[in-house]
Amino acid sequence: MFSHVMVGTNDLDKAKAFYDKLLGTLEVRPARLDGHRIFYITKTGIFSVSKPINGEPATPANGGTIGFACNSPEQVDAWHAAGLAAGGKTCENPPGIRQGPGGKLYLAYLRDLDGNKICAMHRLG
Repeated sequence: MFSHVMVGTNDLDKAKAFYDKLLGTLEVRPARLDGHRIFYITKTGIFSVSKPINGEPATPANGGTIGFACNSPEQVDAWHAAGLAAGGKTCENPPGIRQGPGGKLYLAYLRDLDGNKICAMHRLG
């Protein structure tokens, strides 16, 4: 359904260092740089971080969350730990099991260096 997801940043170098470490836990290669944007290209989609094209400051979406699929609860925990180590801030509840309408999920939430809310998720059997 989605071709790509893009969030804004005010510091592309810091964002690249953060997301290279964070997405490395999901076996995603370091970003590709394209002028004012970085791209993480996988078989299942593209995640990108960009300095705003209009020259205005980047701001996080209020109410928005971007979720990254994980293969196990351990991978979720590694993602969360890497994000914290790279300067992200935990938000919501600690990593763990949540029961929702779609069944049991193992989730972890962070705010990236620019305040974007991101999530790692593994669907439990």
